Amino acid sequence: MHIRNINEINNLIGRGQRVLGLDLGTKTIGLALSDVERIVATPYKSLSRKKFSLNAKELKVITKSENVGALIIGLPMNMDGSFGPAAQSIKDYSKQLAHEDFALISLWDERLSTVAVEKIMIQADLSRKRRSQIVDKLAATFILQGALDLMSTNNI
Repeated sequence: MHIRNINEINNLIGRGQRVLGLDLGTKTIGLALSDVERIVATPYKSLSRKKFSLNAKELKVITKSENVGALIIGLPMNMDGSFGPAAQSIKDYSKQLAHEDFALISLWDERLSTVAVEKIMIQADLSRKRRSQIVDKLAATFILQGALDLMSTNNI
């Protein structure tokens, strides 16, 4: 299976299937889950980043138990729109996931998502420790919500 354009996702997944957002960090993978109508993204959990095969197995369990039809993976592009080493790493990881053939995959430009989430958490006066515990799944929520918003405007 290949990586799909975000505009194709809604038409390719089944009615009532959810979308799972991923923020792939170097130590953790933040996850966010949509509702069945694919309108609202909610923080789900964070996974420890392990060997690819172990994380892929965890993601397969989640996609099956939560009826997930697509994964939206944050792509950390440079501010000028180019692809740096981090973006290439995410593209490679996404291609590996696509070969696992368990859900549709699309990439979402996540420039400044973690920065935006950090600012919100600081404004909410969360401690540094608490912020570090939840930043990845909140960044995944930010990524997924942006994708869901685009998907809903394309369905009107």
